[in-house]
Amino acid sequence: MNQEQFIVTKEHRRFTEFADTVRRQHTIGICYGQAGIGKTLSARRYSHWDKAQTLIGEWGPRDDSDAQVYAALGKSRTVLYTPSVLLTPRTLKEELDKVFTRVSICIEQHLTTVGKPAKRSDFPIVELIIVDESERLSPTAVELLRDRYDRNKVALILIGMPGLEKQFSRFPQFYSRVGFAHQYRPLGQDELNFVLQRHWRHLGKTLDLEDFTDAQAIAAIARVTRGNFRLLERLFLQTERVMKINDLTVITNDVIEAAQSTLVIGIS
Repeated sequence: MNQEQFIVTKEHRRFTEFADTVRRQHTIGICYGQAGIGKTLSARRYSHWDKAQTLIGEWGPRDDSDAQVYAALGKSRTVLYTPSVLLTPRTLKEELDKVFTRVSICIEQHLTTVGKPAKRSDFPIVELIIVDESERLSPTAVELLRDRYDRNKVALILIGMPGLEKQFSRFPQFYSRVGFAHQYRPLGQDELNFVLQRHWRHLGKTLDLEDFTDAQAIAAIARVTRGNFRLLERLFLQTERVMKINDLTVITNDVIEAAQSTLVIGIS
């Protein structure tokens, strides 16, 4: 899902408040929740990483349109980093140093453009590092992040699956610096209805909560997805396919069950 299609949910707003607080207080935060419920989407939205990732990764000749990226990074002051599966501490340091430097250059460029050049201070120009898939971090990598936090005064958020907060409790030096733990929850029923209205419109339909057929379909979707954002997206890709193949015009319980049958569902 790109930035234009992003749906601002209550959980995303809660994540934004959490990230703002961690960033403002220069502390460490842990965000945990089930796979597919929107943690990474919220982190990418908060950091404007969908806009910045290509430029930061390729780091080639500049273009006038890059000013939009500079402005976005100037607003977020955030680096988003996803460690690889076999990450070594040396690679972690090298990759973080590289992305940190490049984002800092972009922010400085933006500040210079708007007439507010960066001033020397005790705090770096990048204010927050968000590490996704944090379960992949080895004990040495965790210690490296703690040392970087202590030395550079850059706030840190680690994102992962439920139990992440307990995993890091095994590292007392690190855990003692954690200021906030945030649980990212699945969509509630009201928010699920709101998101489904968007999906109905995408298929050229109008969702009517008072209509029995629509209510049945909503109940089936809630049962299948349990408010899981990623599974909801996958389910509707298959729903659209089922409707086209069978030349159907109404989203029914049977359509949802047919779409479900094509999915591998991994929610426990």
